[in-house]
Amino acid sequence: MSMLLIKGSFRVDGNAEPDGDTLPFVPDDVADWKLVGGRAKVVPKADGRAAVRLEGVDALETHYKKPGYGPERHQPRKFGHQAGDALLKHLGFTSIDRHENETVTTVPVQVPGFILTSGADAYGRCIALVFDGSVRQPVYSGYEVSVDEGLMKKSANYRLVEDGLAYPMFYPGLPGYLREVLQAAAREARDAAPPRGLWAEDKTTDGALISGIESITDDITGSVILPKLFRRLKDYLDSDAGITSLAGFSAYLAGAGDEYRILPDGKTKTGLHRLIDISDDGKTLRMTRRSDELLFLDK
Repeated sequence: MSMLLIKGSFRVDGNAEPDGDTLPFVPDDVADWKLVGGRAKVVPKADGRAAVRLEGVDALETHYKKPGYGPERHQPRKFGHQAGDALLKHLGFTSIDRHENETVTTVPVQVPGFILTSGADAYGRCIALVFDGSVRQPVYSGYEVSVDEGLMKKSANYRLVEDGLAYPMFYPGLPGYLREVLQAAAREARDAAPPRGLWAEDKTTDGALISGIESITDDITGSVILPKLFRRLKDYLDSDAGITSLAGFSAYLAGAGDEYRILPDGKTKTGLHRLIDISDDGKTLRMTRRSDELLFLDK
């Protein structure tokens, strides 16, 4: 598979709110953003920066809000912050100061690097593999490059999964042979003794006890679950001030209409309600498939 290479800098100037899977990037030639295809155009800010969303990974939410579905929320902060800090360190930032409002100050303010992208999502975020400046660039900026397993393992995307700080999360832009690289890294992190990073506390497939929004947001008692499931559950629980039960969650998921396939070659299905199990007492929620067994068709 070939991806577009864009050379530039990752910039965190104190106003940015980078997390474990999204951060600002500024190309050396701002016109390179025009080369990025996808579902929407990348529209940079005046200084040339635009958000880059890491391909193939999903880190815990440190600040998530969907208009019309309650206030901004976060998952238990421990692993979300660890992922955000690890991403910045992998890219070459040497000092990271995270503030209460989730803005971040770093030393230096920006570091050189490059991205490999197959396009932007519906929100205009460039979906990419990200690399620090020490990694040798295979071609010049603005050209397509063939991505193999070795290059994939040099990306910060891979290193976050290897560290157990992000879940694998697959969409059609990432080919099967590169998905397998992340699947193997996640499996090793899960099976390590003890499990690495978030896998030591993950409740996605084991089952999370849900008694209200604090069950998935509290820093001490909140359950660690797949961010995609968190986002749907947060929106459901915040859709009405009185909701504390899972009684209507399956119907809510069916209405959301998420499309996916079970890997390696399953047929397209609609609705995450097909992938969840709610206990008979309506208090425990679990997914019946791991994220690396799924290919999501929406972003």
